[in-house]
Amino acid sequence: MEGPTLKELAVQALSSVERGYDLLAPKFDATPFRTPEPFLAATRDALREHGPFERGLDVCTGTGAGLGVLAEMTAEPPTGVDFSAGMLEQAGAAHPEADLVRADARALPFEAAYDLAVSFGALGHFLPEERLPLFAGIHRALRPGGIFALPAGQGPRPTHPAYWMLTGFDLAMRVRNAVWRPKFVMYYRTHPRPALLRDLTEVGFVVGTTPMPGVGVLIVARKKG
Repeated sequence: MEGPTLKELAVQALSSVERGYDLLAPKFDATPFRTPEPFLAATRDALREHGPFERGLDVCTGTGAGLGVLAEMTAEPPTGVDFSAGMLEQAGAAHPEADLVRADARALPFEAAYDLAVSFGALGHFLPEERLPLFAGIHRALRPGGIFALPAGQGPRPTHPAYWMLTGFDLAMRVRNAVWRPKFVMYYRTHPRPALLRDLTEVGFVVGTTPMPGVGVLIVARKKG
């Protein structure tokens, strides 16, 4: 698959999040933004000690990378939710067995329906003040005893060039969103792990972590049963 051109990426970046991903969807899996396979494999390995699972939900499924993980980890076909129709179309082509729902992740339309929820690479599309409604909706979607598994990669240290690249990207996005409408919310450094653990706990989860050697950790948030 051929990746998007610089012009296509520029058009996406000047659109809303929803419209931008609708435009990018056909080529998304050829971009660096797709969750890499080693990260998905490490998540599967870490999840095995917490299963078995019956029904799984992939929050902000995109083109369906997380659906592949759920298909291996759950007894029933997975559900994916996203608000981009273009991304859901790609997910449906890749995972025809999945149940796909178009919805805003900040207002999930599920009630005690799943015993596993995952999300890959989506937090940057939510402002810090939106984490609580996001996490509360996931908590509500889970059955008692169900878990929300949130993979967290190893962030670069300030001595690494990637740290400053990501910091510069966030600064550029803040400037873009200050002068251009509609906003395109995508930040890399607005969700430090202590804040994630605090907010998950506040909505009612019991939170722990499982190591993913060489990759990071899996944040495991369990709904009290």
